[in-house]
Amino acid sequence: MTIVSEASFETYEEALERAGTGRFQFRLLAILGLVWAADAMQVLATGFSAPSLAAAFGISIALALQTGAAFFLGMMIGAPFFGALADRFGRRRIFLITVSCDAVFGLLATAAPSFPLLLLGRFLTGFAVGGTLPVDYATMAEFLPSRSRGRWLVALEGFWALGSLAVAVIAWAVHSLSPEHAWRWLLACAALPALSGLWLRRSLPESPLFLLKTGKAEAATHILQGVAVANGKQLDSAMPTLQSSAPQSRRGLLSAELRCKTIFIAIAWLLISVSYYGIFTWLTARLAGEGFGFVRGSDFLVLTALAQLPGYGLAAFGVERWGRRPTLIAFIVLSATGCFAFAVAETPAQIAAAILSMSFALVGAFGALYAFTPEIYPTSDRATGMGAAGAAARVGGFLAPTAIAPIVTKSLSLASAVFAGFLIIAAVAIALIGIETRRQPLQ
Repeated sequence: MTIVSEASFETYEEALERAGTGRFQFRLLAILGLVWAADAMQVLATGFSAPSLAAAFGISIALALQTGAAFFLGMMIGAPFFGALADRFGRRRIFLITVSCDAVFGLLATAAPSFPLLLLGRFLTGFAVGGTLPVDYATMAEFLPSRSRGRWLVALEGFWALGSLAVAVIAWAVHSLSPEHAWRWLLACAALPALSGLWLRRSLPESPLFLLKTGKAEAATHILQGVAVANGKQLDSAMPTLQSSAPQSRRGLLSAELRCKTIFIAIAWLLISVSYYGIFTWLTARLAGEGFGFVRGSDFLVLTALAQLPGYGLAAFGVERWGRRPTLIAFIVLSATGCFAFAVAETPAQIAAAILSMSFALVGAFGALYAFTPEIYPTSDRATGMGAAGAAARVGGFLAPTAIAPIVTKSLSLASAVFAGFLIIAAVAIALIGIETRRQPLQ
C-alpha cells in the first residue's frame, strides 16, 4: 500500500491524482452503469412492447407507441428538475431518489389495468429516468482526474449499448414464451436493474468536489481518503489535504459566462437526438413496410447493438488522444456521411451497411458528447447543465414523431438528407463552443 503524506494539496485535481483511479472508480462505474443500462432498456422497451400492448388493450400500434411519447415527456421534465436539485442539495441524495422512483414507477407500470394508467406510469418512469442522466454524469466526472476522465465517461455511456443488447434479447425471449403478456414482462425486466442499483448506490458517498465547492472541505477530504484507501493508497488522516474555500455560487445557465455554451450544446443534443431516433425508429419502420423487414428483426437489432460497442471504444480513445471537440465533430460528420450513404442505398446489403455505420457513428458521437458536456460547466451548475442538455435531447425524441414522420412518409432519401443536414448543424454548434476540455481540471 502506498502512503501519501506530502504537504497539503493546493487543488482538488492534485488530491484526485494522489487518491488515484482504480477499484473505487471501477465500482462506481459498475453501479452507475447498471442503472444507465436499465435506462436504455426503459427507453427502447416502447418499440419492442408496442405489438403486445396493442393486442392486450385492443388499440392500434400507433396508439401503443404513445407510451414512448409519455416516457419522453417525463424525461424532458425530469432531467432539468433533478439536475437543478442535485446542484442545490448534492449528488448522492438526488440519485437515490431518482433510482428509487425509476424502480417503483417502472414496476407499477407493469401492473397497469388500463391504457391511460399505463401512460401515466410511463410518464412517471420517464420523469425518474430523466433525472438519472445529469446526476450520474456529474457524479462520475467529479470522482475522476482530468488525465483519464474522458474515457471513463464514455465507458459509462457504453452501458447504453449493453442495455440495448439486453432489451433486444429479452424482447425476443418474452415474445416467444408469453406473447400475450410480453409487454408486462419486458417492462418488469427493464425496471429490475434499477431496483438492484438502488441497493448498491446506498454505499456511494457524496461527490467530494460538490462538498468542497459548498464550503465543506473537511468532509470532502474524508471521502477522498476513503477513495485512496479503496485504490490501495493511504492519505494521512491528520493532513489537511484540501484547502477550504468560499462556497461557489450558482451562476445560471444563461449567465453571460455560460449562455453561449448552453445554447450551442443544447442545439447539438437536440439535433443529434432527433437524428438518432428518426433513423432508428421512423426510417427503419418505413423500410420494414417496404419489404426490408429484416431491419426490425431481432437478429439485426442485436447486430445493430453490437455495432455500437466499437463506436464507444473509438470515442473513449479519441477523447483522450485527440480531444473532446475534434472527436465529437468527427463522429457527427461520419454520422452525416452515413445518412448520405443511406439515401443512395438500394440493395438490402447496402441498407444494412448504412444502418450499421450510423449506429457505430451516432453512439460514438453520444459518447464524446457525454464526456464533453459535464466538463464545460462549473460544479455549481454542472448537474443543471447536464439536465438541460438531457431535456433538449428528449425534446428531440418527443417531437421527432410529429416533425419527422411526414418527411419520412414522403421520401426516405429526403428524410436521410434532412438528418444529414441536422448533424452538420450540430457539428457547427460544437465548433462554435470554442473550448477544449481535455486534460483540464473541473471548475
